[in-house]
Amino acid sequence: MKRPWFGILLSGMAIHANATGRLADVQVIDRETGSILPAYRSHGEYWVAGRPGARYSIVIQNHRGERLLAVTSVDGINVISGETGAWGQSGYVFNAGERYEIAGWRKSNTEIADFNFTAASSSYAARTGRPANIGVIGVALFLERPAPAPPRIDYYDPLARGANSSKDEAAAQPAPRLEEVKPRAASPAEKLGTGHGAREYSYVQNTTFDRLSSTPNEVIKIRYDSYENLVAMGVVPARPAWQPAPNPFPDSTLPRYVPDPPGG
Repeated sequence: MKRPWFGILLSGMAIHANATGRLADVQVIDRETGSILPAYRSHGEYWVAGRPGARYSIVIQNHRGERLLAVTSVDGINVISGETGAWGQSGYVFNAGERYEIAGWRKSNTEIADFNFTAASSSYAARTGRPANIGVIGVALFLERPAPAPPRIDYYDPLARGANSSKDEAAAQPAPRLEEVKPRAASPAEKLGTGHGAREYSYVQNTTFDRLSSTPNEVIKIRYDSYENLVAMGVVPARPAWQPAPNPFPDSTLPRYVPDPPGG
């Protein structure tokens, strides 16, 4: 008998996010401004520019018409359990078409510690002795194994059909429920990491999820750093400095009029 994989059944919805995946949309939101951070593509990777000190969240929307498991990590650490990230760990279970905002490190079924962009040396990963993977968000997506079809039951019913009646299929029994729901390149400045911020209320439930396979059906990776560092690495173009409009007659004097007398 296959053992169930455990996950978190989501509670609540979130704002729309632009697509970066095939099975689900994944984007990063600046919670201070409410804006979606644009994803820059460089050398086959997605990058976003974070603002130091800003709280952020990871928004995921399930494209599928069935449940989907999203094992999510930040800086190489599972956002639910705090373990060094691996595919086989717990994740968030999305119902068909569901959208949800993952806003922090999960502390319990009712509380998180919010994500915030901070200096790498002050990040949760560095503070727990795991600085090797700072600057990356990962979402491993798993499809669910379909529930087995109910067994076919043939029986002989002489009272209903008579002594010579043929065999008939029994009424289909409902499928068993699976859920058990209970109430780097060099940069000019220190790179960004994710801090362990203030506590917030965030409610979820436990559930089981039978994965279709032991390896993900899709992995989405989004790297991040400060805008200045992304410019220095060539990931995004530098903003051009403002310059005044050119003057076709720079040496010409302005028209002269009668000046005011001294004292106005």
